Amino acid sequence: MGEIVGAGLLAHVPTIVLPEETRRELNDGKEITLVTGLRQLREDVFARDDYDTVVVLDSHWATTVEFVVTAQPRRAGLYTSEELPRGMCRMPYDIPGDPELAHAITHFADAHATFITAIDDAYLPIQYATVNLWKFLGEGLPGKRWMTIGVCQTGDMEDHFRLGRALADGIAATPGRRVLLIASGALSHTFWPLRQIRDHESSDPRHIFTPEARAADEERIAWFKEGRHDKVLDTMDTFWTYRPEAKFFHYLMMAGALGERACVARARQYGAYENAVGTGQAHLWFDRPADGWTGAGSSASATARTPHSPV
Repeated sequence: MGEIVGAGLLAHVPTIVLPEETRRELNDGKEITLVTGLRQLREDVFARDDYDTVVVLDSHWATTVEFVVTAQPRRAGLYTSEELPRGMCRMPYDIPGDPELAHAITHFADAHATFITAIDDAYLPIQYATVNLWKFLGEGLPGKRWMTIGVCQTGDMEDHFRLGRALADGIAATPGRRVLLIASGALSHTFWPLRQIRDHESSDPRHIFTPEARAADEERIAWFKEGRHDKVLDTMDTFWTYRPEAKFFHYLMMAGALGERACVARARQYGAYENAVGTGQAHLWFDRPADGWTGAGSSASATARTPHSPV
């Protein structure tokens, strides 16, 4: 039986892959802690040998009529961003995939009344919400498989919970899988207008678009550190007013896989809470609690329960 052994809400902002000299120029001569945080996270978690697959829940990949899971044995090429080609240009990537797990997840779509398709097309585009984090956390680590699931722009909170439940069941049904989940995306996510944006490139959170958005982000970071996923989920209507990236669907999919409101995993933060041209960014990592993601023992945890049978 497979299991989820760790999960994270991680920032993927373009700044992290710019040359260090450029990062410092944009940040008053200082290194941004989103970079140093990822380096430490790699050392603490991703360089270990106690997992084999990483599933990225990608806030930049928006599908329309179904959830899509990458199922290629390998994704390789050069990545140039259509959003910021000056800063993310011809970045090489060579990422082993996990077709077995991808197809296992799709088998639970009907059981959770949702729509999931595994796609193995070699020409399927890849997004920097996956590539940027792989460059820090996956590149150069042999034997580690990475796959991606996109958000669905026509889905709502419940739809993304359902994807997460199917993801957990697919992992549980894949013998021996030890999986890390990454919800790749921001907290509040409003950019400064073009004519002002260059005045707000420093990582200092005083540049977050509004004080209220900053306060909402910091409140949720505190709740994550307390293991209060229930508070985060119960106040989504309020948080949506601050326009979290992709409506926070990347996190909602992860929450669906970890037990939703019953999840009690506490976050530890890597680096500081930082600004990226108005948006709120943080790296928060959740280790699986000793008594399961929901604190109810392994038999009741979201990743070790007996998987549903597909209908």
